Amino acid sequence: MTAPPVVVAGAGHAAIQLAASLRQGGHDGEITLIEAAAGLPYQRPPLSKAYLAGQMEEAALPLRPASFYAAQRVRLVEGDPVVAIERADRAVRLASGARHQYGHLVLATGGGSRRLPVPGADLPGVTGLRSFAEARAIKAQLDGLRRVVVIGTGYIGLEFAAVAALRGIQVTVIGRSPKLLMRRVSDVLADHLAAAHRGWGTRLILESGTAAIHGTARAEAVETRDGEVIPADLVLIAIGVEPLVELAAAAGLEVRDGIVVDDHLRTADAAISAIGDCAAFPMPGRSGLVRLESVQNASDQARAVAERLLGKPAPYDRVPWFWSDQGPLKLQIAGLAGGHDRAVLRGDPAAGAFSVFCFDADRLVAVESLNRAPDHMLARRLLAGAPRLTPAQAGDAGFDLRAAL
Repeated sequence: MTAPPVVVAGAGHAAIQLAASLRQGGHDGEITLIEAAAGLPYQRPPLSKAYLAGQMEEAALPLRPASFYAAQRVRLVEGDPVVAIERADRAVRLASGARHQYGHLVLATGGGSRRLPVPGADLPGVTGLRSFAEARAIKAQLDGLRRVVVIGTGYIGLEFAAVAALRGIQVTVIGRSPKLLMRRVSDVLADHLAAAHRGWGTRLILESGTAAIHGTARAEAVETRDGEVIPADLVLIAIGVEPLVELAAAAGLEVRDGIVVDDHLRTADAAISAIGDCAAFPMPGRSGLVRLESVQNASDQARAVAERLLGKPAPYDRVPWFWSDQGPLKLQIAGLAGGHDRAVLRGDPAAGAFSVFCFDADRLVAVESLNRAPDHMLARRLLAGAPRLTPAQAGDAGFDLRAAL
């Protein structure tokens, strides 16, 4: 008997991995991916680093070649987004009016760039950096830019700032928080990154924020909340991502900074799951719901839902991990550092390679590694179990971390 059709709203990392995992597991029913944008689904992480830095060509960006969809019998609907979920009929309706029936619907709608509510934010020359179209437009301008202003102190803004500064462009980064990557990394790492960016010539304006963007035909300057006016040829807004939850909300599903799912990634409707950047889920060891924006989380959640649909359900409990390339610095994080009460340094920041072990009440909750990939790989193994590592051991350069596995 043929399996019921699976329809996926979205075609990013999570959706593509779901389709691949279903086929690898023997799913013989229809699989349909429905994407709002036209063209082959592509990787987003390289856009703000390798692609802009000229280290990756456009041809390498697609997540899978066109041949994948034909070979795996995956229907890819491009440029025709889902506009409504008809739960009673188990169908989705597209902008074109087409309808697709589903046995199971997976919402992998991702997120969109958070808008900056200040005058001038819609001027030409002001951009985000989430889509390929935005990245391509920025790349085409790089050789002619003299001054750029980055609004936001998160990963994407800092990655772009590093690319621009190392090309000799005058870069200013404006943020409201007193630290870079506030509440996402330890103070030790935040301070080191700030020093590195300043060393590349970037000016950091922290604990301020943006009052307005000025210009006539296009953006010409950014005014801070302190009244300083900073000239700019390009303004990048990188103040975070908002989960795309409108479809779910209109269908009567619960949303709370994401589409609410249980520990099996199911919504309150058993025929609908949510995965990736748009999903708010319970995480073992943490109170409340968590929403993560990472390729690892999107891919692992896709695998978990595929396993459930193949008859092998299990709670989702994967260790989150992230990475960020900023110039010559490769940052890798395992776990979630927010809320830790003790940070233990291992290695030498002056040498440009170290790790920070973050503890909460003497329980290891995250490890941040800068140019120390072996520590990162061990950290992922440590956090996947019940780590026995103590703060004293973490800070002892002579202690073999493998002994705590």
